[in-house]
Amino acid sequence: MEAGSEDFLDQIAERRQNVCESVAGFKFNKKRCRQMSDVGDLKQNCGGIMYWMSRDQRVQDNWALLFAQRLAMKHKVPLYVCFCLVPKFLDANIRHYGFMLKGLEEVEKELTDLDVSFHLLTGYAVDVLPGFVDEKNIGGVVTDFSPLRTPLKWVHDLAGKLPSDVPFVQVDAHNIVPCWEASPKQEYGARTIRGKIHNQLSSYLTEFPPVSQHPHPPKDKPEPTDWAAARASLKVDMTVAEVTWATPGTTGGLRMLESFCKQRLKNFGTDRNNPNKRALSNLSPWIHFGQISVQRCILTVKKYRSKYKESVDAYIEEAIIRRELSDNFCFYNHDKYDSIKGASAWAQKTLKDHAGDKREYLYSREQLEQAKTHDDLWNAAQIQLNKEGKMHGFLRMYWAKKILEWTESPQVALKEALYLNDKYSLDGRDPNGYVGCMWSICGIHDQGWAERPVFGKIRFMNYNGCKRKFDVAQFVTKYKAKGYLKK
Repeated sequence: MEAGSEDFLDQIAERRQNVCESVAGFKFNKKRCRQMSDVGDLKQNCGGIMYWMSRDQRVQDNWALLFAQRLAMKHKVPLYVCFCLVPKFLDANIRHYGFMLKGLEEVEKELTDLDVSFHLLTGYAVDVLPGFVDEKNIGGVVTDFSPLRTPLKWVHDLAGKLPSDVPFVQVDAHNIVPCWEASPKQEYGARTIRGKIHNQLSSYLTEFPPVSQHPHPPKDKPEPTDWAAARASLKVDMTVAEVTWATPGTTGGLRMLESFCKQRLKNFGTDRNNPNKRALSNLSPWIHFGQISVQRCILTVKKYRSKYKESVDAYIEEAIIRRELSDNFCFYNHDKYDSIKGASAWAQKTLKDHAGDKREYLYSREQLEQAKTHDDLWNAAQIQLNKEGKMHGFLRMYWAKKILEWTESPQVALKEALYLNDKYSLDGRDPNGYVGCMWSICGIHDQGWAERPVFGKIRFMNYNGCKRKFDVAQFVTKYKAKGYLKK
């Protein structure tokens, strides 16, 4: 997929078409699915199939939507896609909701062109979907997968409210190897899950068939969504500004993938830990909202392996192994993935042993949020997060470990790190974010290191170590030049 006369997006569409004309002729891997209801057979003489879109907010490259269309084609019925908009979700604010709604607007346009009905419903799934199922005489419900406890509860609650003769299926459309297939238990670290994933990768890392023109459109087309009204219905913090560097939606995400492959991938292997270099994919916001598929990213990046082997292998490790390890941790530790209690016994003990150690600096939430510490690198990283909705991956580790060092207890440190990440980062409330903070502060997926004050045996990072890795002054100066930091 080198640069050429043919457009990058057209090339991807052509690859789907080369698989088959529609998912009706595709051998679907049923291991991507798990039954959420007792009934397995589709309700006879039904009026349609419904895909409840949640984590994976895209049309193409979406195994859950493909499975739903396959069912609808097999039974010759309409396909309905519903998204349940809740006016408030944890600490998400307009930065997150704005990005999501613009992406969903693109989803609606794309589905309408394919004769698939899109419905933006306001409220929790358990309250609004059973009525929709009854009204449309839905014969089967399909949804996507998230390992986080709130979405898991939404799925569990809906399963208890659907009619007893309507099957409910969940499809892991986010991971390449489905979370429940990758491992049946919580894995200790990357080294224990890596082999399990690689051994199954060939079964799952396949090209996608297209979501195609649906041959059985609904009799009554829905009214177009009033997106302004949807935005006005939100009850969220409107003070955190939406970002300008990232264009929401699948097209924007695929264009960022294109620029990564053509401009930054060559540097990923050597420079991904240097915040001053343009080496990262920058794809996490689109992946978080499911606007693009990790599988599409891998299929595309792999085409550059002959030119940039080190970079491609490093990206596969991060995008597949580390990302799926995060889902594994949250899925099998769903009540404790954001708590000290979710850490290993050795980490809980060492943090407890050093909880009373004297801290040289103590900062309040307000001081941290406003980047008012003594550390100019930490302040610059926090300002990058505040203004841009992202933080360089290497700096995120340093940033979280300093919060452990500068707050009164490990419990407070984890709470503040998650608060700041979830409030400002576009990919907040994500398994990767929870695991990133838990790795930095609680040592999950890590080992014990030399014991020291405050940290105990948790891996330590410091300012001088960063100076050995990259030009700290250059990074700090960049944000001074933007007028973010006081000179």
